[in-house]
Amino acid sequence: MIFSRALQREFAQSAAGVFVALFAVLITTVLIRLLGQAAGGRVPSDAVLALIGFGALTQLPIVLSLTLFIAVLMPLSRSYRDSEMVVWFASGLPLTAFIRPVLRFAVPLVLAIGAVTLFLAPWAQMKSAEFQAKLDSRDDAARVAPGVFRESAGAQRVFFVEMGSGEDGKVRNVFVSSEQEGRIGVIVSAEGSLYTEPNGDRYVVLEHGRRYDGEPGSPEYRVMEFDRYSVLIEEHKVAGQAGKARGMTTLELLQSPNTRNLGEFLGRIGVPVAALLLALMAIPLSFVNPRAGRTNNVIIALLTYLVYSNAIGLFQAWVSQGRVRFELAVWLPHVVVLGVLALMFYRRLAIFPFWRTRP
Repeated sequence: MIFSRALQREFAQSAAGVFVALFAVLITTVLIRLLGQAAGGRVPSDAVLALIGFGALTQLPIVLSLTLFIAVLMPLSRSYRDSEMVVWFASGLPLTAFIRPVLRFAVPLVLAIGAVTLFLAPWAQMKSAEFQAKLDSRDDAARVAPGVFRESAGAQRVFFVEMGSGEDGKVRNVFVSSEQEGRIGVIVSAEGSLYTEPNGDRYVVLEHGRRYDGEPGSPEYRVMEFDRYSVLIEEHKVAGQAGKARGMTTLELLQSPNTRNLGEFLGRIGVPVAALLLALMAIPLSFVNPRAGRTNNVIIALLTYLVYSNAIGLFQAWVSQGRVRFELAVWLPHVVVLGVLALMFYRRLAIFPFWRTRP
């Protein structure tokens, strides 16, 4: 009882600290990327918070898997360094006795990882894709950031607005440069606004300005002054994200079992299984030789996690491409890791391993 309670307490304390650190790194990374896009006008400032939330939920299974792995590895490594393992082993507890406390701690987290991977993360991915598609489908004038040169979605126009829209909904000092059939057109206007016709066509209406039109390298330019000038904004249809595998629910993947959907389903079920096996693998990986470096096992553990996660991603890609059957890929990487796990336990438990010559 003392043995199990001591381990559970250390695992929980370690998991709390690791999760806070990893989640803070995740939020900071997503925030820096989105703030850079918002500063460049690619993402509206009012959409940053929502995209941060969706991005955090999408990456949450990876954070939880790493939290579980490190939360088991660090306390056991500390026990080796502080010679506590010697006390447990001298009390008659073998290394396999740590499996039950690790499973008691890991199984609830693995179930949470499975729920997030199968249900919450796909929902967040779908909402993020829909939200991003709506932002991309905004008309060109609505995407302009004041004081920033902004290229249109079709890469045919460049907008510049000196002042944003005020209470009247109009922007001030508008500059528009466009290219059509080899001719350059430049429009300068004192102010502009948006107009939507009943049939849904959207126009940007420029007022009190000039238009310069001509061919590059030719002195022949036309200059036209106008009081009101309407430019049709090309409407971009919102791309349907429901058909993309990452944004589909798990039930939809199973109802449409093509290669792409099976590959996505393989990746989803692989995350909680990998988290459980890595938690068990942390037991033999936590061994620290006091005469060697204290970080060697941590480096090996991180390399093990990277190799395992990349192997799952590789099999997922192969299934999506039809190069490997789903029935084979769904168990092969995990069986290999399970065999390596058994071999590592045997190496730590056997007095005379079979690959060594007995004296």
